[in-house]
Amino acid sequence: MEYIRKGGEIVVRLTKGEEIVASLAALAARENITAASVSGIGAAGRATIGVLRTSDKKYMKRELEEDMEIASLVGNISLSADGRPYLHLHVVLGGIWNVYAGHLNEAYVSATAEIFVSVTENAVIGRRFDEETGLNLMVFEG
Repeated sequence: MEYIRKGGEIVVRLTKGEEIVASLAALAARENITAASVSGIGAAGRATIGVLRTSDKKYMKRELEEDMEIASLVGNISLSADGRPYLHLHVVLGGIWNVYAGHLNEAYVSATAEIFVSVTENAVIGRRFDEETGLNLMVFEG
């Protein structure tokens, strides 16, 4: 992972074999990010995505392994209840004949990924588990 930070903006380039979610979590910890938005594009060869089945609050995961364009990577960075970086990312992946979309659990770069992280300075966004939805919802601190 290579990146440059200018004020509240961080531009990241990942290379072949790097895992996107883990790389962004490491960046968030290193840069002390407590609130940010994420957007990016690139290519992946393997990914796990999910969709929440609201009837039983269960994530249905799908593992993908093929050449895919990351047509859209969007989401945010906040803090989990224990203070570690919490990434909430969604992705649209385009294969040769298929398109997939959902919550991004992991994705391995097959060529490159170009990601922009816009840090919201002087803000802390936490997460708290919500029984009704089964999700870790945002809570605003400070």
